[in-house]
Amino acid sequence: MVENRHKAMGLTDETVLEIYENMLMSRRVDERMWLLNRSGKIPFVISCQGQEAAQAGAAFALDRNKDYVLPYYRDVGVVLAFGMTPRDLMLSGFAKAEDPSSGGRQMPGHFGQKKNRIVTGSSPVTTQVPHAVGIALAGKMQGEDLVTFVTFGEGSSNQGDFHEGANFAGVHKLPVIFMCENNKYAISVPIEKQLGCAKVSDRAIGYGMPGFTVDGNDPLEVYQAVKEAADRARRGEGPTLIETVSYRLTAHSSDDDDRTYRAPDEVADAKTKDPIITFGAYLKETGVLTDELEEQINKKIMQIVNEATDYAENAPYAEPESALRYVYAEQEGEF
Repeated sequence: MVENRHKAMGLTDETVLEIYENMLMSRRVDERMWLLNRSGKIPFVISCQGQEAAQAGAAFALDRNKDYVLPYYRDVGVVLAFGMTPRDLMLSGFAKAEDPSSGGRQMPGHFGQKKNRIVTGSSPVTTQVPHAVGIALAGKMQGEDLVTFVTFGEGSSNQGDFHEGANFAGVHKLPVIFMCENNKYAISVPIEKQLGCAKVSDRAIGYGMPGFTVDGNDPLEVYQAVKEAADRARRGEGPTLIETVSYRLTAHSSDDDDRTYRAPDEVADAKTKDPIITFGAYLKETGVLTDELEEQINKKIMQIVNEATDYAENAPYAEPESALRYVYAEQEGEF
């Protein structure tokens, strides 16, 4: 038996199994989206594969009953943990009327669900960062016990929105957790051509906050970092920047051909560190997961994904006239 790290962190066997199920559900939903796209049934996929550990570890470290999350487009694991369902995500993929994020108006990955405090993003990257800071400011002014958690890629950390948001949060000691999911590529641009510093977390000191770089393939390491940042924020000590380092196992999106800028050997090597496999191995080594239980979990997840796919594929599209809703002022009785 290996060292039982999760017990030392105060996590139960049940909780780490939930984290594993979240990671596996994220992967299976994502894989199904690719199959649907390649068969011509949905128009677009932007993948979470390779980043599930960071997303699950972070989400489980937050208070999912009162904290706000402002996810970026790959954060399937975060939004599933905060209450979105595979059916919700499939409805978005098919752009159906019941899509909770936008009623089928937005591209997939623009997650939003008011009841679960999931705040939608925008196609221009990093715009969610100032919004997260604004929500944190409002919470502080109103005396609410809340933390805002915002994610973005390492390419987005070069955008002005990140720097302006981080500076404002640092000045006002706001309860914000900035988590950069560094997957090594901003579309086709590798990390070494993006940053003048060694790590994204090196930028934290300029904004008066601590910065940490952690293994994004290890959900327990990410959990620990985000939990400490959340506790710090609740004590009124201000924001934290966390950089999770992983690898994007797929092309940037279903419209991208990563063979033009990544060597096949590089991708193959990254797949040997797949967090689904490595965390599953840890759970087996600690006696939390057995082959029989793993099979049961896989069957349950595939049934949920299949049902979500069938429901979304057969759900109605929005009425064409509804495209004008929320664009122009409406008089009572219209639409």
